[in-house]
Amino acid sequence: MKRKFLFSWQDLSHYMSIRIWLQAFRLRTLPLALSSIAMGGFLAASVNAFRWDVFLLCVTTTIFLQILSNLANDYGDSIHGADNIARQGPSRAVQSGIISSRQMRVAVIIFVILCLCSGTALLLVSFGLNWNAIFFFFGLGILCILAAVAYTVGKRPYGYIGLGDFSVLIFFGFVGVMGSFYLFTQQIAWREILPALSCGLFSIGVLNVNNIRDIDSDRKAGKYSIPVRIGRHNSIRYHWVLLFGGLLSALAYTTLTFHSSWQFLFLASAPLFILNGIAVRNKPSHELDPYLKQMALSTLIFVLLFGIGLILP
Repeated sequence: MKRKFLFSWQDLSHYMSIRIWLQAFRLRTLPLALSSIAMGGFLAASVNAFRWDVFLLCVTTTIFLQILSNLANDYGDSIHGADNIARQGPSRAVQSGIISSRQMRVAVIIFVILCLCSGTALLLVSFGLNWNAIFFFFGLGILCILAAVAYTVGKRPYGYIGLGDFSVLIFFGFVGVMGSFYLFTQQIAWREILPALSCGLFSIGVLNVNNIRDIDSDRKAGKYSIPVRIGRHNSIRYHWVLLFGGLLSALAYTTLTFHSSWQFLFLASAPLFILNGIAVRNKPSHELDPYLKQMALSTLIFVLLFGIGLILP
């Protein structure tokens, strides 16, 4: 009588492939991507315009966009040589050979389609049949998809000429916060630029830690990020500007909209950013990887504290 095993080799292979793709998705980057959506939701809640259906579709679309960006980044950096054995961070899927270039291209196409489907559903739920708004935001969504892919893919990826920080400010800051706020409210209050700026600057901070970590391998691969261009010493100064700039922007918004001392609750997150800045200043490149996650989680905590303080009476 043959013994039955709980798992076959096929089951194990299937499990391993799922684990490999989850690793390629870089799920640890999702808290940062969701921070701007959460900020937009809190701002909408503060004017009694929050809607769960819009929020959940915003979250779904953002997750698809972030995973698309991560997969395209994995593919692009591998074919351009930025991901190699000299790199300080964790190995990437295409670089290590566990996912082929062809498989990654297919995955990128799949997530482009998922982004389009989810984004279209979001616009229909938010705007109904307001076609002017739908067409405008659909075009904005196409720009988001192109930005996610073109960061490292193509003949002249903009991430290789030092424009990644600007892109992060636009899409993780202004588009993420003010765009999601508009999806809830169908209006823009220009003071929302300030919390959007906070999210954008902290998001650049995450990218800056990543680029400081990879400064040597990026230089060899011809990837001229901001740290490669200005050097590690000035990049550390730049990092402190990003951290304090984000906090000061939130402080300015709170001062302009003050109605309760609870609004200063976000200042409880300040020590987390200071610890990150100290680590970036003192740690060698090969020890910086944990501080990407720490910076991303600090940004999410900041947003939660900011939002809770905003909606408390």
